[in-house]
Amino acid sequence: MPADEETRTAEPAAPLKTSAPEPGDSPRRTTPQERKRAFLILFVCLLSVGMGQTLVFAVLPPIAADLGMSEFETTMIFSLSAALWVLTSTFWGRRSDVMGRKPVILIGIFGFAISTTLVGVVLLAGYWHWISLTLMFPLVMGARAIFGMFGSGSMPASQAYVADRTTRAERAGSIAQIGAAFGLGTVVGPGVAAAFAEIHILAPFFAVGLLAFISAIAIWILLPERTRPKKLLSEKQEQRASLNWRAPNVLPWLVIGVVLSLSQSIMMQLFAFYLMAELGMQGSEATQLVSVGMMAMAMATLVAQLGLIQRFDLSVQFLLRWGAITMIVSFAMLVVGGSYGVLVSALALAGLGFGFLRSGLSAGASLSVSLKDQGAVAGLIGSTAATGHILNPAIGIPLFYVLHSAPFILGIALMVLILAFALFHPVLKTLRGSDASMVDEDEEEIGLH
Repeated sequence: MPADEETRTAEPAAPLKTSAPEPGDSPRRTTPQERKRAFLILFVCLLSVGMGQTLVFAVLPPIAADLGMSEFETTMIFSLSAALWVLTSTFWGRRSDVMGRKPVILIGIFGFAISTTLVGVVLLAGYWHWISLTLMFPLVMGARAIFGMFGSGSMPASQAYVADRTTRAERAGSIAQIGAAFGLGTVVGPGVAAAFAEIHILAPFFAVGLLAFISAIAIWILLPERTRPKKLLSEKQEQRASLNWRAPNVLPWLVIGVVLSLSQSIMMQLFAFYLMAELGMQGSEATQLVSVGMMAMAMATLVAQLGLIQRFDLSVQFLLRWGAITMIVSFAMLVVGGSYGVLVSALALAGLGFGFLRSGLSAGASLSVSLKDQGAVAGLIGSTAATGHILNPAIGIPLFYVLHSAPFILGIALMVLILAFALFHPVLKTLRGSDASMVDEDEEEIGLH
C-alpha cells in the first residue's frame, strides 16, 4: 500500500481505494497516534531552523563589526541567502514530489546545520587571525549561501508531508502548526543566542548547528515514510506532474504571497526607524523598546497559529479576511502613532494578523491543487516568503524618506488588496466546497483517497 494511502486520513465524501502493497511496505494504516508523533518530530526539528534564523540576525552584525566588516558587507550576506532561498525553494518543493518528503526535509536541515556551523568556523578563524578579512568575507558568504541553496527545502517538504497526511478539513490547522514551529524558534532564538554568548560570542552558532544535526538524525530515524511518491506515479503521470505557476489556481496565491511578504518586511524592517523618528529615541532605549514590541508581535503570532486556529478550526476564508482586516487596523494605528503604547499595540495586532494570513495562504494554496502537487505548490509559496526582503529596500525605504508613515499607508493598500482577493476571487469560492473531496483523475488512478 502506498505511503500516502497508509498515512492519510480518508476523505469523507469519497470511497477509499486500495492497491497492491509495494514490496517491503507494511500493510497496516498509520494510527492517529503515530501521525501525531510524526508531526511532533517535525515541529521540534523546524523549531531549530527558526532559532537559527533570528540567531544569525541578532549575532552576526555585532560580530561582523568587531571583525571589520562594513554594514554593506553584512547586508550582502543576508541578501544573498534570501535570493538563493527564493530561487531554490520551488526546486526543492518539486523534488519532494519525486524523491519523497523525508529526503528533502533531511537535505534542508542538514544544509542548515552545515551552513550555521561553517559560519561559526570561518568567524572563529577570523577572530584567531588565521585568515584575513579579505578572505573571511567571501567564505562567510559561501557558508551562508549553503543555507539559501539547501535549507530552503525543509519548509515546503514539511508542509507537503503534513498535507499528504491530513484531510482537507484538517489542512489549515495542521499547516499552521508547522508555521508556528518556525515562528516559535524565532522567538526563542535571541534568548538562546544571549545565553550561549556568555560562553563565547561565537558559541551560539555551534550550539544551534549541533541542535540542527541532532534534529536531522531524529528525522532520519524516527519520521515514517515507507514509500517514495515517485513509486505511486506511472511514467506518463510523472511527466505531467509539473505544476505550472501561471495556472489560475496557483498564480493568485503567488501574488498574495509576494504582497504578504512585502507587508511583513515593511513592518519588520521599518518599525525601529519609525519609532526613533516619531518618538525621538536613540541608542539602547530604542533597542529595548523595539525588542519588547517585536516580542509582543511574535507571541501574538503564536497565539493565532497554536491557539485560535487550532481551537476554533478556522477556515481559509476566515483567516484571509480577518487577517487582512486586522492588519488594516494595525497599519492605521502605526500611521496615527502618537505614543509608544499605540505603536506596540499595533505590533501585537500585526502578529495576530500575520499569523492568520500566513496560515491561510499556505493552507489555501495547498487546498487548491491535487495531492501529487503538494510539494510543488509548497515550494512556490515558500519562494515568495523572502521576496519582501528584496523588494522593500527599493520600495519601502524610499517611501520612508519621503514621509515616515508612507510605507504603512502602502501597507494598508496591500491589505485592502488581500481583503478584496478573499472576498471576491474565484479561487476562494472553489474552497467553499472543501468539506467535500476534490478528486481528480490522477488521484483516482493512484488511489490516494
